[in-house]
Amino acid sequence: MTDPFPAGATPGAARLLVDCLIEQGCDRIFTVPGESFLPVLDALHGETRVDVVTCRQEGGAAFMACADGTMTGRPGVCFVTRGPGATNASIGVHVAMQDSQPMILFVGDVASSMRDREGFQEMDFAAFFGPICKWAARIDDEARIPEYVARAYATAISGRPGPVVLALPEDMLGRAVEAVPRPFVARPAQAPCPDAMQALMALIADAASPIAIIGGAGWNAKARQHFQLFAERLGLPVATAFRRQDAISPSSAVYAGNLGYGPNPKLVERVKNADLVIAVGARLGEATTDGYSVPALAGPERTLVHIHPDPEELSRVYQTDLAICADMAEFAESAALWDDEAPIDFDAGAQAHAEWEEWSTALPTDHALDMGACVQFMRDTLPADTIICNGAGNFSGWWHRYWRYEGFPTQLAPTAGAMGYGVPAAVAAARRFPDRTVVAVAGDGDFLMNGQELATAVQHGCDMIAIVVDNGAYGTIRMHQEREFPARISATELINPDFAALAQAFGGWSARAETTQQFKDALVAAKGRSGLRLIHARIDIEQLAASGASVSGLRAHATASDPGHA
Repeated sequence: MTDPFPAGATPGAARLLVDCLIEQGCDRIFTVPGESFLPVLDALHGETRVDVVTCRQEGGAAFMACADGTMTGRPGVCFVTRGPGATNASIGVHVAMQDSQPMILFVGDVASSMRDREGFQEMDFAAFFGPICKWAARIDDEARIPEYVARAYATAISGRPGPVVLALPEDMLGRAVEAVPRPFVARPAQAPCPDAMQALMALIADAASPIAIIGGAGWNAKARQHFQLFAERLGLPVATAFRRQDAISPSSAVYAGNLGYGPNPKLVERVKNADLVIAVGARLGEATTDGYSVPALAGPERTLVHIHPDPEELSRVYQTDLAICADMAEFAESAALWDDEAPIDFDAGAQAHAEWEEWSTALPTDHALDMGACVQFMRDTLPADTIICNGAGNFSGWWHRYWRYEGFPTQLAPTAGAMGYGVPAAVAAARRFPDRTVVAVAGDGDFLMNGQELATAVQHGCDMIAIVVDNGAYGTIRMHQEREFPARISATELINPDFAALAQAFGGWSARAETTQQFKDALVAAKGRSGLRLIHARIDIEQLAASGASVSGLRAHATASDPGHA
């Protein structure tokens, strides 16, 4: 019998898988290669329709796919190998789930004959990933590849978007198959019920102090544009959910600022005192609501309207008075076009915006390198549509407070609070938007979680700036430590490398900054260059957070509260 796949030819199943991805609009794959899916790598050889980004660690690759899904609204695609590769990539799956972002992780698996023997790097992927993704499955039948891929896309983009994990048995990828890709799968766009919209408008008309909290599942440029028109017409104050600050233009006359960690205290009081809260797209998770207290879980003097594309999210945690299941863009457009004879005009939107303007304007401090002043200088120097990418840490608070996320998308930051997200996200952004300015901001602890992806940035010719804020500590944990156990430092101090020299070793340009002026000079120099550029910003641990928290201040407060701490 003649071998249908002579030496060097691509096996049918792997070629079919790649064709199915292309049919669904996949133009980029992030991967750390593994022997378990060599046929897929071979199918991608010479494939000009797909940009293959070779990464240095599976966690970084998964973060890139998560960020890519955030920017496009289509699933970011990542390929990793079994066992260690899959477990490394699981952090990106967790972020995609909590951030409600579409992503598909393909995992090369052991051959079918090795299954259930605890073969080399074998795992039960459905059991492992099931709790942190929308769907996890294994493709055993090569003829069903089109079915599984189409379902994966439909699952990842529908309702509350999220991640899907598909395991690929090594032997399955090498089989001959006669099948064709299924057609392009579009996201279902459900319009809001007219009766529900009428009820919403009646609640707004009766409200004395309403506020909207927006951004999240399925939010896009269309939803942004239409909801902003609607809110401005009413004078409705609009707050953004945690790390959803690009959900509305910061220049909007009704933008009230962002909720989450370190928000404007005046905004917190405004939400607490609101008699009508309209949540659009936001899950109202723990971070956005400060532990389900802003707004409170229930209250007789507060009405909650929750609009979300997934019915399972409605009334899941919060007691909801009016639940509307609808696509975000469809809802926002319906709201913007709603024709009501009785005009509604609140002055609270302008008041809330003025409060945010004051809060987001940095005041001078006596720190040698004043982070607030540095971010404000960035705001005045870089393009308004610059994409800011960050992971987790107190350092991010300066950008959350002082940067203005103009344009969409301009904020890539995990609501799951994962460290190490900023650099991989910036690589994804630089590949997706090569003509825009992309900045990764990271703390020293945060940066070294995925700093190896600077090599990916250089290899793939990414234009991006990285800013490493170095205070020699895990600053967020140190802040909590000083609150709970003042002056008892344990496990939070760091000895760091020379980050500027590290960037040069990767092939990038770098500069060091220990004063505000040095930072400004470095930023101007970086702006005038291309490729990888890194600024190593050294700050004192005393400058703990954008809120003004300091080590000495926390210790003084602890001593005043409990003299025994002295």
